[in-house]
Amino acid sequence: MIIYIHGFASSGFGGKAQKFKEYFEDEIITISLPTIPNLAIDTLEQIIEFSLNKEEKVFLIGSSLGGFYSLYLANKYDLKAVLINPAVNPWGTLHRYEGVEFVTNYYDNSRFEFTQNHIKSLKNYEVNFIENPKNFITLLQKDDEVLDFSEAANKLENSELIIEEGGNHSFDGIERYFRKINSFFYN
Repeated sequence: MIIYIHGFASSGFGGKAQKFKEYFEDEIITISLPTIPNLAIDTLEQIIEFSLNKEEKVFLIGSSLGGFYSLYLANKYDLKAVLINPAVNPWGTLHRYEGVEFVTNYYDNSRFEFTQNHIKSLKNYEVNFIENPKNFITLLQKDDEVLDFSEAANKLENSELIIEEGGNHSFDGIERYFRKINSFFYN
C-alpha cells in the first residue's frame, strides 16, 4: 500500500494527489489529514501499524509538510518514501501563520485554526538522524516559491537526490517520475 501525504492546507483530493491516484489506482490511498499535526501523525501511524500488522508492505509519498511527516514515519517504521519538495523545517516556514485567525485550505477554501502550539508540536517529529538514507528519494525543484530547496538537499544529501532547475512548490511535471517511483517501491 502507498500512502500519499499531502502538504499544509491541502487535501487528499488535490491535483497532485489525484495524479498519483490515476497512476497507482488501488495501490494508493490519498486521505485528507487533520490540520493538527499530532492528530495527523496519529492517523498515519494507525494506518501504517494496521497495514504492517497484516504483513502488508507500506510506502509513503509526501509533499511539503507531508514530506516532513513522511520523513519522520519512514525513519520510525523503516519504510521507503518519496519526498517531494519536503518541508524539513516546518516550524520555521509556518511561522507566517502565527496570529492569523484562520487559514484557508487550498483545495476547498474551508478555514481552520493553526496555532503557535501546533507549530511548536512539529518539533516532536523532527528527524535528526536518518537511519536508512537508501529508503528515500528526494525530489526538489529550485524555483520552489515556498521552501528553500537547499535546506532539504542538505538534510537529505545521502538519499537519492534529484534536483531540477525551475519548477515550483507543487513540483511541475511530477508525473514524469511515476514509473521511477513505482520501480523504487516494488523492486
